[in-house]
Amino acid sequence: MDHLSFKTQYVNKKTANKGWVIVDAGQGNLGRVASEIAKILKGKNKPSYTPNADCGDNVIVINSDNVRFSGRKWDQKYYLSHTGYPGGQRKTSPRELMAKSSTLLVERAVRGMLPKNSLGRELFRNLHVFTGSEHPFAAQQPKELTLNI
Repeated sequence: MDHLSFKTQYVNKKTANKGWVIVDAGQGNLGRVASEIAKILKGKNKPSYTPNADCGDNVIVINSDNVRFSGRKWDQKYYLSHTGYPGGQRKTSPRELMAKSSTLLVERAVRGMLPKNSLGRELFRNLHVFTGSEHPFAAQQPKELTLNI
């Protein structure tokens, strides 16, 4: 038996088999939907997963205006940001963020679950969030994905 037959095959950016997936944000709570989206973006649902390469699929998130939270998180949860100036810490509730744009809620949740490095920034570019059910990526023939959450 050849000793090279058990060699691990790694995927790089050129050899990755990337596809397109549609996820409905109204299927469950925001955190659970965002964690599934992050897994798909990173490629952890594929047998050819490589931790240091962009081998995940492109994800289209529709109906971000139907996103849900459990409990009283709409008012009690808050997101912190800082302007960089002394005393520049700002708090924003999900209700205020939803009033600006519902896509910001989904993008922020998914970005927090991706790696905090150049690979994470590259993976985040594969996420496309839309408020309604319409999207301009019909030519890519995306597959509808139902989440088991």
